Amino acid sequence: MKLATQISIGFLIVISIDLIDSYTNYTLTKEVNTNTAFLTNSEAIIRNSGSLSRTIADIHNAFRGFLLTGDEAFLEPYNTGLNTIPALINHGHILTASPDQDRRLDSILAFHKLWINYGNLLIKAKRKAIRDPHFLPEYQRLFETQFKKRVAKSYSDEIASLLRTFDISEYKTREGRRKALEASIRRTETVSVFFSIFIIIMGIASAIFIVLKISGRIASMVKLAENISRGDFTQVKDDKRDELSSLSISLNSMSEKLSRNISELEKRNAELNQFAYVVSHDLKAPVRGIYNVIQWIEEDLNNEISPDMRKYLDIIPQRIKRMEDLIDGLLDYARISREKPVKEETDVNVMVEELAEMIVPKAFEFSHGELPKLWTEKLLLQQVFSNLISNAVKYTPPENGRIEISCAEKGDQYEFSVSDNGQGIDQEYHEKIFVIFQTLREKHDKESTGIGLAIVKKIIEERHCTISVVSSAGKGAKFIFTWPKN
Repeated sequence: MKLATQISIGFLIVISIDLIDSYTNYTLTKEVNTNTAFLTNSEAIIRNSGSLSRTIADIHNAFRGFLLTGDEAFLEPYNTGLNTIPALINHGHILTASPDQDRRLDSILAFHKLWINYGNLLIKAKRKAIRDPHFLPEYQRLFETQFKKRVAKSYSDEIASLLRTFDISEYKTREGRRKALEASIRRTETVSVFFSIFIIIMGIASAIFIVLKISGRIASMVKLAENISRGDFTQVKDDKRDELSSLSISLNSMSEKLSRNISELEKRNAELNQFAYVVSHDLKAPVRGIYNVIQWIEEDLNNEISPDMRKYLDIIPQRIKRMEDLIDGLLDYARISREKPVKEETDVNVMVEELAEMIVPKAFEFSHGELPKLWTEKLLLQQVFSNLISNAVKYTPPENGRIEISCAEKGDQYEFSVSDNGQGIDQEYHEKIFVIFQTLREKHDKESTGIGLAIVKKIIEERHCTISVVSSAGKGAKFIFTWPKN
């Protein structure tokens, strides 16, 4: 399965869980909102019921006050309540959604109307008795038959009972809804926490799965690349069939091709080194033969040689010596890759001082800073310093000649510099001087073969280090090279 498909499936799973969580929360939120709305409505019902109860009580108290005192001022709450109670009953019908509560409200209204009919009858009789004492007996008869026999009280008791039943029922329903609201809130919190934790776990699990699945394989590929960089052309095993498999196949193919190419190159390089070594060694025989012939000519024909001929014969040994130096240089150059000097404890301070005693003339001023102690191939480092110091001596006039060596740390390497105040090197020759057989002196100069700096560069580059020169004509030269600390 492709990595993109696996990652997409993981995201789809997480998104699906999130959608389920959202839908569940939406459903539970609706339930919470419904219960909250019901409790809010129930509060309004309770307030309306309280207002109805107070208004009925005010009407009854106003009725009794008027009967006792005959004062019309007592009837103001009575008259106001006649219009208020039907409105409160209607509002209660609008608020409540329970058929039982609706029936109770209808019963309250019915008993209230009976009580109003009774009350209006007594109020009317009371008013006549107040205006005309002749109607007092009629009022007393009604008072005795209606009020004292507690007809009104039976209506009031029935209304009060219905109101209590109405409130009890509403409080009971409200309590149930309140518990349902609390339960729905708890369910919402529980579900939200559960899905949040689940999504986090799934996200972390998906991330860990993808990271482990990919990072392990990438690590094996990185290790393969590191092995290739070290010359170990191994293979990485990858039986998956996804995007990374193509990279694995490419790396394995590259490793295999590099292994073949490096093997072929090493073979060719070994052949070239062997060829250079053999040819250089074999060239010495005819060179010695030429030198011997020249000596024989001088011995046999010493008296017959003209001055011009003597001059030419003197040039030939110089050329033979230069040829021998070139051959020795080639042998040294070829020997660098053939021989593997052992590493040993090396004090660079002692090394350069010993080289200076052998190479630097007494007229020169030679100095060096604090140089390190290394565990390295001493012979190769000695060869580098020997060539650079010799090079400085060759191209620096003895008068006021000065050579200085310094060192600085640079990461896991040391950076050495060999400076002189000699004739310097033009910018155009900074790269050429490291090419074999390239020299700044004339070809007939017996002291220069053009191999020394090529040997230095080859030794340094085989240590994966660098060498460069900072110089200009007439201003001396400074050769800078790096060398591994270990």
